[in-house]
Amino acid sequence: MKTLNGRKHVIGKISMYALLLLFLIISVFPFYWMFIGATNPSASMFSSPPSFIPGTHFMENLRNLDANVGIWRVLFNSLFVAGIYVVLALAISTTAAYAFAKFTFRGRNFIFTVFLLSMMIPYQATLIPLFQMMANFDLLNTYFALIAPQLCYPFAIFLMRQNFLSFPTELLESARLDGAGEWRIFLQIVLPSMKPALAATSIFLFMFQWNNFMWPLIAIRTPDMYTFPVALSTLSGVSYTDYGQVMMGITIATVPILIFFLAMQKHFISGMLGSALK
Repeated sequence: MKTLNGRKHVIGKISMYALLLLFLIISVFPFYWMFIGATNPSASMFSSPPSFIPGTHFMENLRNLDANVGIWRVLFNSLFVAGIYVVLALAISTTAAYAFAKFTFRGRNFIFTVFLLSMMIPYQATLIPLFQMMANFDLLNTYFALIAPQLCYPFAIFLMRQNFLSFPTELLESARLDGAGEWRIFLQIVLPSMKPALAATSIFLFMFQWNNFMWPLIAIRTPDMYTFPVALSTLSGVSYTDYGQVMMGITIATVPILIFFLAMQKHFISGMLGSALK
């Protein structure tokens, strides 16, 4: 009986690992195919049977991509815009969410409800007045125009507020009785315990700005200000598209996302484990 149960246990573990391996292959294969496309000429993307071996056109595709869109300038633009946006948007969303969660003032619920309702407004409906505003202030084709419009992001405020609500109010009152100021309480007591929420919000904000296409397409006028979504869209021609360049551009655009996600995931997991141990 014990032998039979042991065999079932082994078979169950093998089946579980085989299923996990299958999911891993399905998840990783698009990235591998993207890399394969970046190392091969455009024609090989449609060869039959397809080639799953890295080619020898990696540097050629990179040079052609840089000649067409200035890929290193595009990389700098995207990193600069996304990095500054995450820092500023995270600062705004955390302070606003903390005020909504832990301070009592007249009209608090009404203002927060307006914030939630603003999430229902289609993003496209704001583009024309936003364009007119930036044009009137002569801010089009600037980094300010790419960063500023979405700094006060309602979903980020909502996400952080829900996490701040779970923070013990008694701890804040004890700190106030000990003479700590509001900024010291916020920066030294509240924020350190919010690392999982900050990491999750940072990932969301970074992905939003990194993949933002419609507004940069409208606000940018010159190629030297292109971000990745706009630059990659210019590679698709009417009669011919060099898919080697496209795959190379997507590969370069994916690397910062993976690095940022893995870095924030570490803080997210450590924060969750720390909370569980406490």
